Amino acid sequence: MNGTKQAPPLKRSRTLTLCSPPALCLCVCLFVCFAASVSGQFETAPNAVISLQPPWPITFQGQEVTLTCHVSPFESPGETTWFHLYHDKETSRQTPDSTWVVWESGQYRCQAGGSRPSSPVHLDFSTATLILQAPLSVFEGDTVTLRCQGKEGLELHTKTLYRNGKVLAELGGDSDFRIHGAGQKDNGVYHCTARREAFGSVTSNTMEIQVQELFPLPVLTASPAQPVEGGPVTLTCETQLSPQRPDARLCFRFFREEQPLGSGWSWSPELRILTVWREDSGSYWCQAETVTQNVTKRSRESHILVQRVAANVQIHTRPAPELVFEGRELVLTCSATGIPEPVLISWHRKSRSRAVEIQPTRKAELRIARVRGSDAGEYHCVARSGRLSFPSPPVSISVKVPVSRPVLTLRPRGARALEGDLMTLRCEAWKGSVPILYRFFHEGALIREMEATSSGGKSFSVSLTAEHSGRYHCTADNGLGAQPSKAELLSVTVPVSRPVLTLSPPGARALEGDVMTLHCEAQRGSAQVQYRFYREDVPLTSHWARSGAGASFHLTLLEEHSANYSCTADNGFGPQRSEAVPPGARALEGDVMTLHCEAQRGSAQVQYRFYREDVPLTSHWARSGAGASFHLTLLEEHSANYSCTADNGFGPQRSEAVSLWVIVPVSCPILTLGAPGARAEPGDVLQLHCEAPRGSPPILYQFYRGDVALGSSPAPSGGGASLNLSVTEEHSGNYFCEADNGLGAQRSEAVTLSVTVPVSRPVLTVGTPGAHTVPGDVLQLRCEAPRGSPPILYRFYRGDVALGSSPAPSGGGASLNLSVTEEHSGNYSCEADNSLGAQRSEAVTLSVTVPVSRPVLTVGAPGARAEPGDVLQLRCEAPRGSPPILYRFYRGDVALGSSPAPSGGGASLNLSVTEEHSGNYSCEADNGLGAQRSEAVTLSVTGERPASDPPSHVVGTLGNAVSLSHSGPSGADPQEPTYHNVPAWVEMQPVYSNVNANDADVVYTEVRHVPEKHRRTGKARPRGCDSRWRAWPRLPPSRHRATRCGAALSIMAWAHVLRWGHKVLLPHSPRVASASHRVEAATVGSRLAPQGVRVPLCREAGQPFPARLLPVC
Repeated sequence: MNGTKQAPPLKRSRTLTLCSPPALCLCVCLFVCFAASVSGQFETAPNAVISLQPPWPITFQGQEVTLTCHVSPFESPGETTWFHLYHDKETSRQTPDSTWVVWESGQYRCQAGGSRPSSPVHLDFSTATLILQAPLSVFEGDTVTLRCQGKEGLELHTKTLYRNGKVLAELGGDSDFRIHGAGQKDNGVYHCTARREAFGSVTSNTMEIQVQELFPLPVLTASPAQPVEGGPVTLTCETQLSPQRPDARLCFRFFREEQPLGSGWSWSPELRILTVWREDSGSYWCQAETVTQNVTKRSRESHILVQRVAANVQIHTRPAPELVFEGRELVLTCSATGIPEPVLISWHRKSRSRAVEIQPTRKAELRIARVRGSDAGEYHCVARSGRLSFPSPPVSISVKVPVSRPVLTLRPRGARALEGDLMTLRCEAWKGSVPILYRFFHEGALIREMEATSSGGKSFSVSLTAEHSGRYHCTADNGLGAQPSKAELLSVTVPVSRPVLTLSPPGARALEGDVMTLHCEAQRGSAQVQYRFYREDVPLTSHWARSGAGASFHLTLLEEHSANYSCTADNGFGPQRSEAVPPGARALEGDVMTLHCEAQRGSAQVQYRFYREDVPLTSHWARSGAGASFHLTLLEEHSANYSCTADNGFGPQRSEAVSLWVIVPVSCPILTLGAPGARAEPGDVLQLHCEAPRGSPPILYQFYRGDVALGSSPAPSGGGASLNLSVTEEHSGNYFCEADNGLGAQRSEAVTLSVTVPVSRPVLTVGTPGAHTVPGDVLQLRCEAPRGSPPILYRFYRGDVALGSSPAPSGGGASLNLSVTEEHSGNYSCEADNSLGAQRSEAVTLSVTVPVSRPVLTVGAPGARAEPGDVLQLRCEAPRGSPPILYRFYRGDVALGSSPAPSGGGASLNLSVTEEHSGNYSCEADNGLGAQRSEAVTLSVTGERPASDPPSHVVGTLGNAVSLSHSGPSGADPQEPTYHNVPAWVEMQPVYSNVNANDADVVYTEVRHVPEKHRRTGKARPRGCDSRWRAWPRLPPSRHRATRCGAALSIMAWAHVLRWGHKVLLPHSPRVASASHRVEAATVGSRLAPQGVRVPLCREAGQPFPARLLPVC
């Protein structure tokens, strides 16, 4: 309902007593109306209340105060008991009426008329010079008089009234001050002062005023709380007057939104609305107002929703909504119950673009022969009857389309992929229902799994390393079969790393004529690598080698070969140059190096001094020609240029400098993983960093997972090296690295990496112990996520109600055992969670089949007694049990018939009673989980029914009994012959019978034979229409009619035909070919009546019998 449209008027009671302006509420008759409603609606157990006259709780000594005890404003109590407490001593007295005149200070209470005692009232008869008088109690809206009163005979001047210590008013010569419309703002402590000549200022007592609530905010209630359209609703404005103001009067007014209801103010706190409709739903509120104090209070808004008629409109689909496939048939059925006929059904579909009405029809079935993708959407049906329309809950139909073969693309394409490039892999199926699960594979191993909930495929990027070379393919799967893509080949080209040049054999000195081998190798690099060797910057030679092999060059040393040597490596992405290395002059840390200095010529003693760079190390004296030596245990810092001097007093001579490189073996490296807590998720790019704290460059680092090499990375200048790894699920394990600078490899300690995989969508399986789930079974619910890192917590649900949880610390699935009850039917699902996001399974529907309980058989006869000719209804019903239920009826152990109940409930069988039907009757209920037999019910058939009694009314589908009679020559009407003493039903001996239950219909065919001793007739065999026969079906009285020869009798249920002692029961649609031919009864293609039974039938010459009419004579 919008705010601009005026609310439609409501249909409401015309028997309200209203008072429009509040002033009218003063009338006596309305006061009586109010009293009845308020006291009846809101009164509680009565408390006595004391009022004062004059109304002051403090007065001067010597004056009197009249106390009045009130029980209710409409009741004058008789004898009243009063209690007076003064100085801890309480006395009591009784007065013949409700008043007592007192003049003593103290605390007073009263009790009268069976009420509870009143609250105490304290009176003070003061001897002070000046007193301030105020009412005993103050309520909101009151006009309050404060009286600053001096003792009689004293002359006081300049009276001043104070509230909370501040001047409130100068009273002048007046003693009274009035507060109009008291409210919370007037709360406080009051006193007054006055001036007395020759005595100065005097001060009164203090009076604390607390303005009390006259009545609380009203509360609007509706009865019923949820009214149904077309029905009444009563609104009640509930509040409670203070018991200290029982004579206060309230008026009430009701509103919907901002529109007043009724004719305005009313004494009644109730408003009855005779008929409400859906459009009357909205926010309702009420007002309560006093007549004299002008206190108005409004309730909070209460939203009243007018309920629709309890219609049940549902859509059933075949197949289930989650099993609708493209190209197959879809049937939707609209089931509408609880709606008055006629009902018009319309179908609606809401797709992404718009909502459309499919077709208006009186048929409840919508059939789509071949489902297409455009048929997907949200369907609902609307059942309309008159002005009422009832939509069904929507059913979402998602047409499942198998995925097409996906296409895998690698971007960027065309150019060679270099190590370190960012490569995007995208997999997309152009056709298929979502969600689609895409899986990416490298050399057959799963590397990534991604779910697409909308069209467009899935992609991810990876920073390339050499290990990413290989074949890639992807698959797409939406539950209707996985489709693989074509394979794509990726070749990652790795630029060469800085090569390492080694000279062999190494040593401290290289002699002329030695053969020196120069070996150049780049640890990393794709394809063929060209190596070039240099002495200083002069190229010596070049060689091609495959990646990882290196190249060598042999050189016979000459004196001029002393120089720095280097090499380059190039695989087409730019050359990389090694460090320069001189021949010889290499030693290991820890070696003992001997430096020997000798002058070939010189006299006398020679002093030798040794230097590292220009720093003197030591000096030695030696005789001429002998030389001097110095031993040094090498450390890494000893790499430098060394020289020596010789001096025999004629000036020192310095040698040439000799360069020395101290090579340090690598120490044990340290591996660090660039993931917090050594945990990662699939798709992360993980950095493995390896670094040896000590060791001479160049250092080659190798990375391993277990014993599988992942890759290598050089550190030409020392330090550490890193390897980036695109994490997959299989990357969990122990990692270590190895450092090698040619002097022995060192391995790091292992570091454990745990790849945490988010759980995939779990699968819920319900382990039923048999074909049916019945109460008492122990049902196992098992939930398992195909993928996901442990620990996994599984939660189980029925609908949205949590049933329990179970952890799987080591992964796998978890189970929950459920002891089944009847209420456990419903949709079950489970949820898997490993802290990386919960995944919910698809719902599995469980139907609990309840075995039938012991049925109860009731016999439709008072006191289980019947008379011959009654039609007796046997009704059997099992209080519990899942449908469909088949009911069988028995007399003793003889089966009488059966009747199904496809939707549950009970079933009935009607029986035409004869004397022989006395006996014990029982019934049996069976829904495939075991039959249950009722207790036996005894039926007593008393005597024959007089011939004048009309036959009983037929209930149900069992056939009508037929009464046949034949008259002798003395009959009153020769046109109405009778047949006397027709044998009873049980006197006929069965010749042929058949019972066939088809759906809800039971077809019974029977032929009975009358023994020869019971045939008593004075007529010969009838010939044609000359013999007058008459058939009286046991129909309701309005259907009884005589049928003459040639006339037709409409068969309502069963027909009984007499053929010379044979009684034939036919179903309601017999086919009669002609007179004196065989009788055939057909139903659902089955012949139930015997063949060859001839029946004399009457017809006019040449007139065929109608198909559904049986002519009888």
